Amino acid sequence: MKRRVLLLLVWGLAVRAAIALWLPPGFDEAYYFAYTLHPSLSYFDHPPLVALSTGLGPWLTGEVSQLTIRLGALALHTFSLVLLYLTSRKLFSARVATLTLAIATGIPFFQVGFGVLTLPDAPLICFWSASLWLAAHEFFDPTAELLRRYRPSARLAGLGLLVGLACLSKYHGFLLGLGLVLFCALSSRHHVALRSPWSLLGLGLFLVALSPVLVWNGQHDWASFRFQGLRAVPDVAYNFQALLGVLLVEIGCLFPSFGLPLWWVSLHSMVALLSPPQARDQRVLRAASALREQQLLLLCVSLPVMVGFTLLGGTRPVLPSWPMPGFWGVTPLLGYQIVRGCKQAPRQLQVWLWGSGVGVCLIFTVVLLQVTAGFLQKDGKFAPFGGFLPLQTDASIQLVDVRQLRQGFLDSPALSTELEKADFVFTNRFFSSGYVAMALDPLIHKPITCFDVDPRGFAYWSRPEQWVGQQGLYITSNLYEPLLAASTPYSDYFASVTKVGSLPIRRGGATLQVFDIYRCENLRRPYRWPVGFPG
Repeated sequence: MKRRVLLLLVWGLAVRAAIALWLPPGFDEAYYFAYTLHPSLSYFDHPPLVALSTGLGPWLTGEVSQLTIRLGALALHTFSLVLLYLTSRKLFSARVATLTLAIATGIPFFQVGFGVLTLPDAPLICFWSASLWLAAHEFFDPTAELLRRYRPSARLAGLGLLVGLACLSKYHGFLLGLGLVLFCALSSRHHVALRSPWSLLGLGLFLVALSPVLVWNGQHDWASFRFQGLRAVPDVAYNFQALLGVLLVEIGCLFPSFGLPLWWVSLHSMVALLSPPQARDQRVLRAASALREQQLLLLCVSLPVMVGFTLLGGTRPVLPSWPMPGFWGVTPLLGYQIVRGCKQAPRQLQVWLWGSGVGVCLIFTVVLLQVTAGFLQKDGKFAPFGGFLPLQTDASIQLVDVRQLRQGFLDSPALSTELEKADFVFTNRFFSSGYVAMALDPLIHKPITCFDVDPRGFAYWSRPEQWVGQQGLYITSNLYEPLLAASTPYSDYFASVTKVGSLPIRRGGATLQVFDIYRCENLRRPYRWPVGFPG
């Protein structure tokens, strides 16, 4: 059993490392690298731990690449898988835990969204898993189980700290804390936890852990809470077609052979909890009651996230990552139900697991070949039979190979000179500024900002008036609307704007996008961001 667990962990890490090495950085990842250049107690759109997990690799290696910014996520997710395995073993059995680990290792979104991409979800899921593990030990202690009594312990204080660290990763952590409180409120045997002095201490540790976010928001007019809160407010009439679309995207991101069973086991377990246990033998009844409590713990933590964000999809766009911590939490329930129902059909279980794993690996392979070499790209150099996917319909062309962008500056003495002369660098998209930061920071340390109606964190890392009288280097991609026409504000802000070069980003013999570079001399007045941002 231990050998299988080790093999699963090593295999999963190897697959994730390969993806991290070859997959170009995403929009958010490049933007979070910009976090690392501006250490702060918190940030406009996220708590601070994503800056630490993103910066870990570059700080340790001295290199900035798609692999190094993801080293923190690779390590954190491996630890999260170990914690999920230990939680499942504590609640159910070693066999269930091994199957849970196999399922979690096979689910594509868990692999990539939690375990490769440097997103706030990587530290969130780590502390989410640690909270579940500690909660399993706190609420289902073997000694207390024999007496069917629960006595609160110091682990409740530890839970408060872990929930605070989860909130320091992503604001989903508040839903984790709500789920734990909901479990104690619904489980008659665990009501006493809500009145325990250890819970009061846990609340204090929670606030201590959360204090960087509270201090930063207190200093910045609670901007982060207002920004995230408004994203959860419905702004249109409810649309059931949009809800169906969200469900299909969720199932697709989880892979259908995993996504559908996860929804089924969640709803099945919830219905089972609403039905009283049917047993006359006291020993059987006691075991059934213990199992119901264990299922209740996982459902209380998971269902508010799964169902809440899924239903929200009927009123506004929902990112696939939002409901995923809930699916992570019910994975042990799927492992338990499969072990319980497949005792007489081990071969079918193997076919399901191996078939799903092979299917996921094939998808990963095709996607990696496409985004790195244009495997499906029409008329692509490396596309078999000439490919079939036109560049105009290929969303992956928006990903930027920062190594090409960096090399373009190195190979061009003229552009290198312009970069040296510039006082600051700016783009017209906050994520473009992240890509530019990844490309240029290893070459030269220049302030990088964003002149746009949505500057995100860049609005808090500089003051509009600090660039007045200085020379800027404007870098923009041709994928976005040009902002240098006579009627645009940029030409009004600077004394002169001159194009000094272009750098193409290529793949499979085709040019995906072109970065145009402009010298902008003498900023005559501050560029003011819209209402809601500083300045």
